[in-house]
Amino acid sequence: MGAPKKKPTQMKRDQRRAHIKASVPNLIECPHCHELIPSHTVCPNCGWYAGEEKIKVEKEKD
Repeated sequence: MGAPKKKPTQMKRDQRRAHIKASVPNLIECPHCHELIPSHTVCPNCGWYAGEEKIKVEKEKD
């Protein structure tokens, strides 16, 4: 097995890493309170999922 003769350049290193990046989360609008939430999760604002209330969320009083 041969060993590398020269150090890879910064350009080659960055080209190799070009596909490694953070993706934008898939956010949807909650049909009950219209907040943006990740899909397939219970809404942390109102506690609704799939058309029914799954958890009770207490509202903060100002």
